[in-house]
This record gives sequence, structure tokens and C-alpha cells, in this order.
Amino acid sequence: MFLNRLAGSRPLFLVPLISRIEKFVASAIVVIVAARLALRLAWRGWRLDCYIITFALFHFVAPRHRLIFNPLNAMRNLRFRRALVALCLPGLLIPFPAAVDVRAQTQQSPPQAAPRKLELTVDSIMRGPALVGYAPSNVVWSQDGRRVYFRWKRADETRLKEMDTYVVGRDGGDLRKLSEEEARQQAPPAAGELSKDKTLTVFTEDGDIFLYDHARGRRRQVTSTAEAETNARFTRDQKHVSFTRQNNLYLLALEDGGGLTQLTDIRAGGGGSGDQSVMRGAGGQQQRQGQSDAQQQRGTESQEVLKKEERELLEAVRERAMQREEFEARRKRRERRQPFNLPAGQNITNLSLSPDGQYVIAVISEPATGAKNTIVPSYVNESAFTEDIPSRTKVGDTQGRTRMVVLSVATGEWKAVDHGRRAEAAPRIQTRTESNVTEQSQRERGVDTQGQQQAARDQQAQQQQGQTQGQQQEQARQQGAQQPPPRTGSSGTQTEMMQQGGQAKDRDVQLFQLQWSEDGRHAAMLARSADNKERWVLRLDPATGKTTVLAEMRDEAWVGGPGAFTLGWLPDNERVYFQSERDGFAHLYTVNINGGGAPVQLTSGQFEVSDVRLSRDKTKFYFTSSENSFFQRHLFSMPSAGGARTQLTRLAGHNQTDISPDETMLAVVHSYSNKPPELYLHPNTPVQKAAARTDVKQVTTSPALEFFTYNWLDPPIVNFKARDGATVYARLYKPANFRRGSPAVVFVHGAGYLQNVHQWWSSYYREFMFHHLLMERGYAVIDLDYRGSAGYGRDWRTGIYRHMGGKDLTDHLDAAQYLVREHGVDAKRLGIYGGSYGGFITFMAMFTTPDVFAAGAALRPVADWAHYNHPYTSNILNLPQTDREAYRRSSPIYHAAGLKGALLICHGMVDANVHFQDTVRLVQRLIELRKENWELAVYPVEDHSFERETSWADEYKRILKLFETHLRAEATSSAGGK
Repeated sequence: MFLNRLAGSRPLFLVPLISRIEKFVASAIVVIVAARLALRLAWRGWRLDCYIITFALFHFVAPRHRLIFNPLNAMRNLRFRRALVALCLPGLLIPFPAAVDVRAQTQQSPPQAAPRKLELTVDSIMRGPALVGYAPSNVVWSQDGRRVYFRWKRADETRLKEMDTYVVGRDGGDLRKLSEEEARQQAPPAAGELSKDKTLTVFTEDGDIFLYDHARGRRRQVTSTAEAETNARFTRDQKHVSFTRQNNLYLLALEDGGGLTQLTDIRAGGGGSGDQSVMRGAGGQQQRQGQSDAQQQRGTESQEVLKKEERELLEAVRERAMQREEFEARRKRRERRQPFNLPAGQNITNLSLSPDGQYVIAVISEPATGAKNTIVPSYVNESAFTEDIPSRTKVGDTQGRTRMVVLSVATGEWKAVDHGRRAEAAPRIQTRTESNVTEQSQRERGVDTQGQQQAARDQQAQQQQGQTQGQQQEQARQQGAQQPPPRTGSSGTQTEMMQQGGQAKDRDVQLFQLQWSEDGRHAAMLARSADNKERWVLRLDPATGKTTVLAEMRDEAWVGGPGAFTLGWLPDNERVYFQSERDGFAHLYTVNINGGGAPVQLTSGQFEVSDVRLSRDKTKFYFTSSENSFFQRHLFSMPSAGGARTQLTRLAGHNQTDISPDETMLAVVHSYSNKPPELYLHPNTPVQKAAARTDVKQVTTSPALEFFTYNWLDPPIVNFKARDGATVYARLYKPANFRRGSPAVVFVHGAGYLQNVHQWWSSYYREFMFHHLLMERGYAVIDLDYRGSAGYGRDWRTGIYRHMGGKDLTDHLDAAQYLVREHGVDAKRLGIYGGSYGGFITFMAMFTTPDVFAAGAALRPVADWAHYNHPYTSNILNLPQTDREAYRRSSPIYHAAGLKGALLICHGMVDANVHFQDTVRLVQRLIELRKENWELAVYPVEDHSFERETSWADEYKRILKLFETHLRAEATSSAGGK
């Protein structure tokens, strides 16, 4: 302001003075600009300083140009330079943009600034994502392949804050966070259906239909209604969108004004009486069509006589009846299709239009009758009153069913889809794992085929002699797992033995995963029996509702494994591909829909295939595989006809890939044993030996800076022989200065069917860090993939059939012996802990092998499998009402009398998965057994997986205290003295 006033007065003697001052200020600006420019160049923020560079050049170069700076133009240039100074000064005050801040967190190595060193305490490591960060998710390529969109948030952002949407170029540059409006309008949807010409994606959001234009990078809202629209799809001609609204399928034209056509007339609750359309009669009188329909319902004989006499006697009644009949006749002539009356209580779960537009395939759910849902009480909530959280049924209770019908769009006529599976007249004794398993392979797996058949014959003979049910159960207990259980349906009755009027009864079979061929001529789907011991690939004829079996999967335990829901069409429209464990590992197969022989196996070997999809031109498969190592996952490609497999990802560990539309680039969420998941970009090219990583670009760095200050172990993977000769793999955490006679802890991962011995970031990352804390205190820790874990094929997966706490427990006992034998651990100073399934194994270890472990912590544990859910438990233990022995020997509550060591139980009180009731019942059992060496910690606001770091910290402080109290040398010597 002062300089402006001086310049405004225009005294010429002040001009040189002002010029010197400005030169001084300008020189200072240039120095600062140079420093900022160097930093900004490093962070790719240089564009923001271009105007400052212009000023610097003008200040130092232009004054030396006589044509510009001469006495006649001094005042004019003085004003110009003042304007430039005014323009540049704000640039010095503007902080680096948000994009630069993001870049600071996305380098391949941590920033050089010295962050606070991580203190390895329970409170510190139980911060969870606030320490290790949040994994990038919902990765989506733009259709031009130039950008990648994903969801992410930084470690220092609040726990309840939603993730933001980010975008990055295909070269890994120009990363920036989108505003909420930008993300909503510009980011392509993570779900939806892409049009054939790749220009549009149709999707639903908040109950409305949207179209995303990939060329413009914009969305357009198609519907805005009070009723929710779902399941939006393009029709085969790409000119319409079909969608579901209130249990009916509609067709919306994308051109010609967007006309709307209703394709089905599905009426809930029985149909006619629910139709409340109004018709108007003579004299302005109104009556409900539903009421007139009700009047037509035939009554008793006496009621019909009175109705007839009333019509003959009174003209008003007669006129009204004639008007109604005329209206009904006109309505029926106008209606193109007959309604489909949905029985009361049933619901439409999916409607799909056939490619030719002639049929609608409806999936209908039938709720279970007589089933009882459990209730989870919530004690801490906003209302300050105890509230009930509705939950699930328990295993063995009546289960809901689904059925599938085919509706004609033109007439409304419908046909139930006939899966063709009938109940057998007598129970089949299964001796084959799947349809092509030989007796030799069965013997290798330990299946006593002849023994099973003989046991079955003996059992039938005993039944004929009138053997009691109690004697049968005792015989089953003695024979153990070798005797196959009775085959049952979901209701608990022996459905395969039931007959109706001399005719075989339909089996309880669920139909799902309907897929149409590209030419729209054929349909295929999957089916599974209610007991999940058989699955089929079926071909559907929509004209008749009949099905044909293309392939069958059968397992004496239960059908499963990775890829169990995989189904798709090959480009010839004559073959479908699917996955099966029929040779012991999950592999890819194809089968001809025209009965062209047995399925053809495309991959084979002791590895598993998952996440199968075809390339855009359908000439090759992409899939994730463990081919090179059980402990890593990589993307492979293979010709669609089978053949050589090519590895495409090159980073050791786990690689979850999204392929660019042009299939030249990969967006990979990658992690390693001691490195949390991050987003990488690299070319979609075959991996060569010793391939360089220079073309792999890391986009994100998620953990807090503290995380990098600790030398996290890459846990070595060891193996040992179990008592039955099987090889068990484990992660070993062993202090560098480990001394013989030190204590050790056995960790049991949860979920049962999960792999935790691998070379990628574990979902049990808190336990991973906790094991480092235990190492610092002198403990060795072992974490194994016991029987039932994922990643090792069918036999390993089903190794717990009919006996949870059998081989899965002895694997842990053998791990403890391995630590004692090979690493010098003190056999009297062993602890065990785990959550969910790990809590269950901890119970079984403490109850059934009480002399092995001195202390155990069971977190959110299952105490009685008869109280767990149906889908998981019925696969492994069948049903409690028909295979009671399997439940009794597998449930800890029946073995609690064996407890000797110190037991800690931790459970969230609003656990909707493993109910808190499980722990309550077990506690009562311990009280009745007069056990005193246990304690219980409850967490009033926590579900199965804890969310609050204070709860995590409290739980693991108690676990640490348990081990420190009972596994230290002084603790064991004191116990021995007692």
C-alpha cells in the first residue's frame, strides 16, 4: 500500500528507490521460488509455479533490454513489475495441493523424514488400520485404459470415515483424490453390465437406474422413483434395459422416447384378491375389483342358492352382476397375459429375460415353515434399553428353499423348472469322492471302501434283527469316522428313502447361476442337493422347463473348494466351463452341451485354480493359481482350448488383478508376508526369468510412517510330519537368541477353511504383530495350516468331516511336539490361543488333551456345534438329529470336565455369528463342574470381529497376561510345587 501511494504520486526521484526495493523483494522471491520449484519438481507439482518462473525471467532478463527499460518507459514497466509481484506473492503462500500430499504417501519407499519410532506394545499394534493402513479396493479401469479408479483412505483418517475415490494414470502418475461430486459423476461404476460396444454401463444405485457413458466419463440417471429398481441389464439388441420393480420385470427403451413395458404380471399373496384397481359403474358408483372377484368365489350350497335367488328377485342386483360380468369379459380380452399368483409368504429373488425376449426366468424363495430364529440381545445402544437383534436359525432346523419357473412373456403361462433329480428308494452308501475317483486313489486317501460296504451290510442286518437306536449309535461311535452317516435332506428326514404313492419323490435341489450362451440359444446353470454332497451342471430348455445333466460332482463329505460356483460359456456357444475337485484339486473343465462325452480337464496338477474369466476376445482364460507355490497366488493365462499356462504377475506374494480393457496392463493389489496390500501397475506380459521390476509402478503406500520403523519378520515356512504321515506347513516365529527351555505359543487361525501359512499379508495381521511382541519376550510362536484349511486340495479340505477337533486338533498337538523336539521348547510351558474356529480348537485342546497346554485363550469360540448355523455346519457334521455322535464328539461343551490348565474366554456380546450364548452355556457347564481355573472377559458392543481398538487392546493385554503368568519358568515351577 505504501509503495502504491508513492508510485501513484509519480515523483521521478523516487522511481530508482522503489525499483531497488522491488528488486530486493523480487530477488527474495526468486530464491524462494527456486527452492519451491525444486521441491515441486520432485512431487510433480511444477505446473503451479509456471507463472512465478515467468516473473523471475521477466525481472532479470527484461530490465537489460534497452527497448523495454528506458527512461521513457520506466514508469510503465514499474507498474507492470508491481503487478507481477502482486501476482506472485500469493503463490508463495499457497500450500502444496492435496494431490502432492497424496503423492508423499505413495512412493515405493517410506519418506526420508524421521518418523516416530514404533513402540511394540499391545496398545500400539492393536490400532489396526490406524497403523497398517487400509487396502485399496474397488479397482476399476476406464474403458480407454488410460486411468484406474479405486477406493482408498489414509491410515490417519478416522475409522468410521468412508473411503474416498482416487484416480491414477496407467503409468502410475497423476494420482489424485476425487471430490465426492467428481467421484459420483466421473468414476465408472464398480458393478453393472457393460454394453457390447463397450460404450455404456447400466447399473443401479440407491434404487434407481443409471447409465455411465465411458466416452464422456459421465453418468446419466434413467429412473427416479419411489419404488426400488434392481437387476438392470441390457437386452440382446442393446436398445432396451430390463429391470425388476416390485416383483415384476420391466423393459425400458433407451431410444424413441424411452417407453416402458411390463413383461410379467406377478401378483403377491395369491393374486386376484390383492388387485385393488377401481372400476366405475353406471350412476357413478364405484366398486373394487377385488371385492367383485371375492363375490365370485363359490360358497356353500346354501349360500349359492341364496345368491341365485337374490339375482333373480332384485333387478338392482341383477344389473350390477351383469355389469360386473361384462367388465370382467372386456378385461380378459384386453389382457395379453395371465397373471402368475405368488403364494403368500413367498418372494421373487431374481428375474431375468431370455436373450430372445420370449421368456422370463423367475427364482422364487420359499421361507422355512416352523423354523425359529435366534435373537442376540444388545445391551449398549442409543435407546438405553435392551434391544433384540434378529439373527439366524440353528443347524438342522427347517431351511428355506428356492424354486425356478419359466414365464412366457406373451401369454403369462408358466412352467416349473424340472431339475430331474429324484429321491432314491434306499439310501446309497457312497464310496467315491467324485464320479471318477478310483479305488486306488481312495486307498491312498485312507478310505476303506470295502470296510464301509461291509459296515453298511452289517448295519442293515442288525436293523432287520430289531436293533435299538441306542445300540446303533454305540456301534457308530465305535466304528468312528469310517462309517458313513445316513444321507439326509435339510429337513432331517431321510428324503432319499421317501416314496410317494409308489413314485420317487423330488429331491430338495437348489438351482442357481443361470448363464445364457453368447448367441442366446442355450442356457446352463448349476444345481446342488440340499445336503451338498452332489452338484450338477445342467442345460435348461426354457420352452419346456426340462433340464439335462451335463456334468456331475459327488463327494462323500461335501462338494466345495475354490471355484465351486464357476460357470461360463466358451465362444463356440456349444461348451461350458466349470470347476471341480474331481481329481483332488480345484481345476478347470469344459463339457459339450450336446452330450459330447465326459468333461474335458484343462488344468491338472497339485495346485488350485480360482477366479476364472475369459479374455475379451475369448481366445484364452485368465485365472489365479497356486501352481508355482502353495504359498503364493499369481495370474496366469491359458488358451481357451487348454495347453501351456503363462504366468503374468511377477511380484512374490499375493496378486489380486484387474486387467485393462485392452489387456495390455494389470492393476494389481499386491501384498507380501510383512507388507500390507498396495496398488501396483505393470504390463500384462509373460514373466521371464530374473525379470526386472523397473516397469512395475507402486501407486499407494498405506501404513503410517511408524510402521516402517520396525523390522517386521518375513516368517519362515517350516513343515513337519503329523502322526498320520501327512505334511503340515506352518509359520515359525522364533527369537534370534532363543534359548532351549523357553516357552512357546501355538496360534490357531479361525474360519476353518482359510489359509494363513503363505507369503502374503495375513487377515490376522494383529496377531502377526502380536507374535513379534511375544518373540521380544522370549517366546517361540507357531501358526499352522491344520486339516480343514484352504489351499491344499480336497482331502485336506474335508479332513475334518464328521469330527471337528479330530485331525485338526492332533495337527496342533504334533506342532507342539515339533517345537519341543526340534527347537528345544519346554514341554511344560506351552500355550495355545485363537479366535472363532481357533477358539473352538483351543477349547478342545484344553479339555481333551489337558496335559499338553498350560494355558489357553479362546476368543469368540464355538462351544456347541448344534448351536451354530446351518450352511457351514451341516456340510461338515451332517445334521444333529441324524448324526448326533458327530456333534457330541466335536462339541467342547461335552468335554469341559477335562480342563486342567488356565483358560481365558473372550467374547463380544453382540456377536451375530458365534453367539454369546455359546459362551454363556459353557460357563454354566464349568460352574456345574466346579472348575475354578478360568476367567471370562466380555465386550458389550463388539460383534464377531471387533471394531474398536480399545476392545482389541483389552483382549490382547489379557492374553499376554495369561501367558506371562502361566508360561514363565517361575510360574511352572510354582505349579509343580503345588
